[in-house]
Amino acid sequence: MEYQGKNLCEDCYMDVLSPSRACDPWAVYTATSFSDTQQSFTEMQVRILQVLRETGGVEPDTLSEMLNMKMSDLEREFATLRHMEKVRAKMHNGRKIICLW
Repeated sequence: MEYQGKNLCEDCYMDVLSPSRACDPWAVYTATSFSDTQQSFTEMQVRILQVLRETGGVEPDTLSEMLNMKMSDLEREFATLRHMEKVRAKMHNGRKIICLW
């Protein structure tokens, strides 16, 4: 696909047109209106939650490396889990980390 004079693959094109947003009140309301029994997680979301349980929280770059995934994919998964109020970001010793809610 062509975007602003550049040829992009479909994944990159989607990332440009639809960036993930972790702070979206309507998405949070929608995601939290379901009970935990109705929520289902992808395999990658389960892996993210498991790593965060084991580590207590890590920097986004470190988590991306640990799970062998692109940062854009991690951001999208983080946004989804953030909307469900399962994970959050916080400052720890001057660095941003991702941790369990």
